Amino acid sequence: MTALAEQVAIITGASRGIGRATALALAATGVKVVVNYAQSGAAAEALAADINQGGGTALALQGDVSQNEAVDALFAKTLDQWGRIDILVNNAGITRDGLLLRMKLEDWQAVIDLNLTGVFLCAKAASKVMLKQKSGRIINITSVAGLGGNPGQANYSAAKAGVVGFTKTAARELASRGITVNAVAPGFIATDMTQDLKAEPILASIPLGRYGQPEEVAGMIRFLATDPAAAYITGQTFNVDGGMIMF
Repeated sequence: MTALAEQVAIITGASRGIGRATALALAATGVKVVVNYAQSGAAAEALAADINQGGGTALALQGDVSQNEAVDALFAKTLDQWGRIDILVNNAGITRDGLLLRMKLEDWQAVIDLNLTGVFLCAKAASKVMLKQKSGRIINITSVAGLGGNPGQANYSAAKAGVVGFTKTAARELASRGITVNAVAPGFIATDMTQDLKAEPILASIPLGRYGQPEEVAGMIRFLATDPAAAYITGQTFNVDGGMIMF
């Protein structure tokens, strides 16, 4: 048995990319995984089926986590199924890129609603459960764009910077009850979000000279979820970015 065996995790936006890799990584350690999705139902169901057929335990649940009612339903269904929630990975996110002067209000708001408000709604729902358990791990996915900014992504950078501040405050509020809250800041990872970008100028800014893999981000998430290995870590942001941003 591993340190994570029989724990229950909700991973938002888990049907592809970093979320998918995280679901597989946690399931491999014995975690019961909720594969949350908003629209990619076929991919989420296929992932859950793969995990179950491989000897793990997974359940695909639909829910737009920018909506309070959907979040309440997601957490209620998880509790009905397994009776507890030990790990929350706030991974769901979108981009609606555009230069500041041309950015439409609806594109600003859509990104803020999912990438920041969604983190708040899910963390709030998870903390209610974890406070009763007197234990839990909340891991929020931010981005190097939230640390250093990125032209054409005022909405995304603002939301991801907000996730960092939110993580620190939530960590302070929940620490006394055995709940840790940390953030992971991926750089350029080989996912659907980066496949259409011009690679050459990006690679020139990465000391390791390559895109990261979703599994490399999932490895950090798995570590932060593990007790006792990461039990004394809270309120921190961990870059997985090939050295793009160094403090």
